[in-house]
Amino acid sequence: MAEKIKVVIAGAMGKMGLETVKAVLDDESLELVGVVDIKDEGKKLSEISVIRNCDLVIKNTLSEVIEQQRPDVLIDFTNPQSVFANAKIALQNDVNCVLGTTGLNDIEIEQLEKISTARGKGVAIIPNFAIGAVLMMKFAREAAKYFSDVEIIELHHNQKVDAPSGTAMKTAEMINEVREPKAPRDLKEYEKIAGSRGGDDEGIRIHSVRLPGLVAHQEVIFGGAGQTLIIRHDTIDRSCFMPGVILAAKKISQVKGLVHGMEQLM
Repeated sequence: MAEKIKVVIAGAMGKMGLETVKAVLDDESLELVGVVDIKDEGKKLSEISVIRNCDLVIKNTLSEVIEQQRPDVLIDFTNPQSVFANAKIALQNDVNCVLGTTGLNDIEIEQLEKISTARGKGVAIIPNFAIGAVLMMKFAREAAKYFSDVEIIELHHNQKVDAPSGTAMKTAEMINEVREPKAPRDLKEYEKIAGSRGGDDEGIRIHSVRLPGLVAHQEVIFGGAGQTLIIRHDTIDRSCFMPGVILAAKKISQVKGLVHGMEQLM
């Protein structure tokens, strides 16, 4: 029998973290060896969650868990303020990284790429683990070859702290890879309320909505003469992310350096 892949999860007590804990525990080829979070330190996971079959003690220091357990993979669902430091610690200890936390800036991404390449380890930055969302981005990229006018609306729960979402930014990046350069409109726009037209990412307007009741949703709206095309993906439940998370955890050891996007591992 093949040796199991040892996994540590940072941000384990968040909504995505808990879903990931359950998914890792249910997979026969993965072994959960550590859970890290800034809250509930010292308590057993089984004592404070619906996960009754895991008695791992919650720690708040990732380096301590890595030193004790020597995991193969870090899965991070923390926050934009913590993810870079966590990934850096993991890579410097020869631990591969799967980062579901968005908000890394270009300088941080460049540093993680350098460290992972130098150590011969893999780091995957995944804005969205849902297979449907990956297809939505691919379809948008294909449509952009024929429609140069496009805007993105992304909608998330009101606890999401960064905007726009990593999925929206990745979508805009993929569209701009194939979209013909477009001259600025000869129109004097003005905003009665600042920000009404959304953010501008290389000519693509991105609008962020944050409301309770939402999970993760995105519309890519293309406009042309006499027609519009809307490509939309809706996340109804966070369980849809888990097949992608598990796939990434299993494949990241085959990566040397940094990859961006779930499609790079599919």
